[in-house]
Amino acid sequence: MPREPIEEGEGFLTEVCWRYYLNGQTQAEVARVMGVTRLRVNQAIQKAKALGLVNIQIESPFLTRLELQRKLEQEFGITKALVVPADTKNYDNHAPVGTALAHYLSTTLKTEPWKKIGVSWGVTLQKALERLPFQELPDLEILALMGGTAAGSSFNAFSIASGFADRFNAQYSHLVAPIYLPEGLDKDLFLGQDIYASHIERCLAADAVLLVVGDVSDLSFMVKFGLPKDVSMEALRAAGAVGDVLGRFLDADGNEIDHAINDRTVGVDLTALAGIPNKILTAAGAHKVAIMRAAIIRGLVDTLVTDDLTAEMLLATAN
Repeated sequence: MPREPIEEGEGFLTEVCWRYYLNGQTQAEVARVMGVTRLRVNQAIQKAKALGLVNIQIESPFLTRLELQRKLEQEFGITKALVVPADTKNYDNHAPVGTALAHYLSTTLKTEPWKKIGVSWGVTLQKALERLPFQELPDLEILALMGGTAAGSSFNAFSIASGFADRFNAQYSHLVAPIYLPEGLDKDLFLGQDIYASHIERCLAADAVLLVVGDVSDLSFMVKFGLPKDVSMEALRAAGAVGDVLGRFLDADGNEIDHAINDRTVGVDLTALAGIPNKILTAAGAHKVAIMRAAIIRGLVDTLVTDDLTAEMLLATAN
């Protein structure tokens, strides 16, 4: 027999609605996963509507995974963790956490006087854009933290920065350069040009940054489309890489690997990035656990947005 919750608090209602509306599970599937009857799921959805929790998006803090959130914060020393339910049947490591980031960002910007937000790029941030409600923040500036690529135009550096600016009726500034410079080109000389130096200086004055990470496999957009032709995935792995942050490849301990690719990367330096307040990392999936941990160790994460499956795997690495 399915168990019945003693009470239907906001946490219970939020999880039901998250699974039903955002993960796309049927009421029967939600009932099975949560161990309640289908009738109770239907009643919870109706109650959430009556209370105003459900509109176009779920208007509630993420109360459904408090214990996992607390453990992540304690084990890894991060300021805040947001853990959302994953759809275990049709696992998507982008949409649920992207939606969570959209909710967190739109809610936070109602109270925080942020004037500059730096953004990286990737599918997860594109998913966040798709769920982000429009807000009027004309004094806000969105800054691209790294160069871009011609491939994947729907979620590269240029479209992500302008997309967030559009949602907030804000200003934006691109770092109009490739992710990686050609071999032999002096990066310091290149970035020393006024147009680039001024942009990076503004990035370092950001109030917050939105980060993603990539692993070193064919699942990584950076590996598939961003790497120069003279750099292979195998060479990066041989150098100890577990993934990248802003195009810079790290080992399992958060150190930049000894490989020339890191000297060719166009964007904000990771050591400087660590000094920016409110570093928000959004990531999920088993393939990203190692680089998520490396980014946390490196001091690049203040707020972590992930799903419950990834949170469990990440916590297992702390033991």
